Amino acid sequence: MLLPSKNFWYSLLNGATFNSLAVLALASHLRTMLSDPGAVPKGNATKEYMESLQLKPGEVIYKCPKCCSIKPERAHHCSICKRCIRKMDHHCPWVNNCVGEKNQRFFVLFTMYISLISAHALGLSGMHFFTCIKVQWNECSAFSPGASVLLLIFLCLEAILFLTFTAVMFGTQLHSICNDETEIERLKNEKPTWERRMRWDGMRAVFGGSPSLLWCNPFTGLRLRRLLLLTYGRRGGAEFSV
Repeated sequence: MLLPSKNFWYSLLNGATFNSLAVLALASHLRTMLSDPGAVPKGNATKEYMESLQLKPGEVIYKCPKCCSIKPERAHHCSICKRCIRKMDHHCPWVNNCVGEKNQRFFVLFTMYISLISAHALGLSGMHFFTCIKVQWNECSAFSPGASVLLLIFLCLEAILFLTFTAVMFGTQLHSICNDETEIERLKNEKPTWERRMRWDGMRAVFGGSPSLLWCNPFTGLRLRRLLLLTYGRRGGAEFSV
């Protein structure tokens, strides 16, 4: 759709926009996949560890019977990761990881950038279709008219599918953050025993700091050495870096 093009700046601008969104989406996906979602250390429900907590009389703590760990408030056990995850929202097969306290931000960015890139592709398809109607199809595409129409229809359907799915996910994630309620807590209809952070307080807790463009940056806080350690740790069999 962009090459060959009679308008150099149109192709350059849209090509740069599409590929920039693709890089941001890929970076967000990798950060969600490789980041520790907030895993609770396994097997820490020992007598020595509980004595070190110096619990007050009458104070109650919970033990997960599946992974033998002290279960913090709002933590849930993931049957796939076989770990308890702090503020677990859900286990996402798209990123092969849980979405929890420490990586929810990157999952939100991932859904946002995929929805934006899908909307951009849908807009490009519409522009290309109307441009080809005004001129000869052989002049606006390197493919035959029949192949061009089939490719445009396929791309539009794909863009609509991913735009709908990721936009809905993006909206539900923002709703959960603003209401300080994870998807698991909503489905289980758990009554809040914690002080809820509403709207902007919840957004600041997830994205960090005051509202700024840095909220949209998936590279924030990235350390190459830390990423290599995480990657090496996973190859060595460690499930999470805790």
